[in-house]
Amino acid sequence: MIAKQELIKRLRGCFDLNIYETKVWVALLSKGISSAGEIAELSGVPRSRTYDVLESLEKRGFVIQKLGKPVKYIAIKPKTVIEKLKNNTTQHAEEKIKTLSNLKDTVEYKELEQLHKTGVEPIKNHELSTSIKGRSNLYVQMRAIMETAESTIHLVSSAYELSSKSKIFKETFDKLKKRKVDIKVMISDGEEDAAKISKKLGVEVRSKPINARFVISDRKELIFTIKPTNVHEDFDYGVWINSPFFTSSLAYMFEMAWRD
Repeated sequence: MIAKQELIKRLRGCFDLNIYETKVWVALLSKGISSAGEIAELSGVPRSRTYDVLESLEKRGFVIQKLGKPVKYIAIKPKTVIEKLKNNTTQHAEEKIKTLSNLKDTVEYKELEQLHKTGVEPIKNHELSTSIKGRSNLYVQMRAIMETAESTIHLVSSAYELSSKSKIFKETFDKLKKRKVDIKVMISDGEEDAAKISKKLGVEVRSKPINARFVISDRKELIFTIKPTNVHEDFDYGVWINSPFFTSSLAYMFEMAWRD
């Protein structure tokens, strides 16, 4: 086998291929054009399986069959394969987004909502308090509670976090501003960073010596993180609390720091 096993393992994950598909494609790339028998010998894949694997790779755009006898196969350039996979992934994602966007208009969605509201033990908002693991999950929940705000948003973060996720925050803030929601943002970075973030997000951002990450929606719901942004996103960890008694007090302290 020409290719090292470590390369086979990495390529398998990158291109979402099984082990036989990866070995056959790599073998064919190294030869350029070959018959199924030659590919079987070079790749180490059983000849009885090579034909099925080549057919699968042909359908997915990794190889093409050369006209004529004997039948031979040609490897598609990696650059072409990557571009095709990117296009396929984009198309699939757009279709999935469209499906999810239209889901709210279906009978199934209404039934799910009804189940959630009338379950045996419905969840009461004032009883909600739970942990959130993973940065992507944190952002999803932060966005969710911000988008439901009716009057105020108090957000403490960092220039790095707001810049790296500016699209999420900008889209959310734009929606809130249309509803006249009062948005206040504080970062622990300097005045210059605050000015840049303020311009990028379209909301007022002030520099304050508060090293924390949290968001309060309508003085009722709070999400705060346990760790700073320099930890790996898989190990980011936060707590979501729905307690007007606690969050209104924290919002009051926020306002004091904001005016100071």
